[in-house]
Amino acid sequence: MRHVEAYSRLAGVYDEIVVDPCHGRWASFLDELWSADPDGVRSVLDLCCGTGLLASELTERGYRVTGVDASEAMLALARVRLGSEAVLRRMTLPDLAVEAVFDAAVCTFDGLNYLGPSELRLTFAAVARRLRPAGWLVFDLHTDAMMAFTISNPVVAGESAGNDFVISSVVDPGARTCDTTVELTRHRDGDPFSERHRQYFHTDADVQAALQDAGFAIAAVGEEYTHEPADASTLRATWTARRLPT
Repeated sequence: MRHVEAYSRLAGVYDEIVVDPCHGRWASFLDELWSADPDGVRSVLDLCCGTGLLASELTERGYRVTGVDASEAMLALARVRLGSEAVLRRMTLPDLAVEAVFDAAVCTFDGLNYLGPSELRLTFAAVARRLRPAGWLVFDLHTDAMMAFTISNPVVAGESAGNDFVISSVVDPGARTCDTTVELTRHRDGDPFSERHRQYFHTDADVQAALQDAGFAIAAVGEEYTHEPADASTLRATWTARRLPT
């Protein structure tokens, strides 16, 4: 089995084997959240936009979305989904070379878990520079409950749309890292391959400090794109922050 660069070959089957049908629900949560802003939210920066699933939902709701992602293969699929007029850029966080100022920025489906602690701090600072005063930053992160769940369930195997896959994770609780190997043992349209990914479990204290240092006020930490407060059982926490006036 050939090992390939992360999110290169996986991009072609990502929506089928990795993603739950959640983006419509998440976009509705964001739309409701932003509707209460008297200044209005029209322009959105979608960080780690992947294949454009959330960007598509937000565009259908009338938002102007700019998507950035580190994977050209993922962006190619996003261009097909969103059309030739979509604004999509290849960038690797914390580098954020976009010139516009946005009303809101989002990062969904654990995108920020791929950043180490120092990269996360730099990314928050870069995002703050691209948001208007009182602009929104909404993102999700895996929690300590997810770390414990992954330790207890290190291997997930299945079949989807003609693809057989095995996802194996090795967690280092001391380093708060998770090394995941995604193997396509039977690929519907090609040869088997594997990709390796590293994610980080950030502590709440570190996230709070990084946001505050970047000039954000934390508005809420909730259960996955709901208004229910996150608790010890939450697997994916949704953080909502506002950029403070300078």
